[in-house]
Amino acid sequence: MSPLEVLAVLGAGLAAGVLTSTVGVASLASFPVLVALGVPPVTANASNTVGLLPGALSGSFGYRRELRVHPRVAVAVLATCAVGAVAGALLLLALPPGVFEAVVPWLVLMTAVLVGVQPWVSARVRARRGEGAADRLTMSPATTAFATLTGVYGGYFGAGSGVMMMAVLGFGLDIELRVVNALKTLAVMAGNLVATLVFLVLAPLDWRVIALLAVGSVVGGYAGSFVGRRLPDRVLRTLVVTAGLGAFVALL
Repeated sequence: MSPLEVLAVLGAGLAAGVLTSTVGVASLASFPVLVALGVPPVTANASNTVGLLPGALSGSFGYRRELRVHPRVAVAVLATCAVGAVAGALLLLALPPGVFEAVVPWLVLMTAVLVGVQPWVSARVRARRGEGAADRLTMSPATTAFATLTGVYGGYFGAGSGVMMMAVLGFGLDIELRVVNALKTLAVMAGNLVATLVFLVLAPLDWRVIALLAVGSVVGGYAGSFVGRRLPDRVLRTLVVTAGLGAFVALL
């Protein structure tokens, strides 16, 4: 690997770490770089997941105050995404490369749109429930099921999984967007951690790539948590939707 390629992977890891903690499309900053450098797709995908784990860990640590606000939801997000990621990681290794290529862009587009319209829809739902209705502060069976499916996708590929999780939690819970963003980062961390355990045993990995991504992403993930915490809800939501639309175009 040449010095320029080393810098490219380091930069991709840094950018992916920031995106993990903010708008949630981290893999789109790093995976294409690995493929462009000649890493085989399955190896690139698995190595990307392992290399970005430190970024998700540092981002979750940066959001520790937000994650303490609803600890039961945080535990539920961890559990559902971990279970889903096991299935997703095994699917990546078992299915032919590119089997979901036709579906994934449209999933990302749908969830980006859902994040955009969520305040309006949630306001309509609250109006129908009545002014005195209690806020939804625990995950319903439907929210749990969709969070698990998001974990499956995160373990399989992951590009846009943060946008998907923000849509799921935004519709299923009545909590602040900054806390939803922290929970999304925790979900990415859980998915990456479990998928990493599977990939360490079963997947072909490029350890040079993993090391470089890890160094970049751990810095980017922690820095991104400070950015995400300070963004106004409307700005953060706009950035998430824009990132989702960009992910749709890139994946299409």
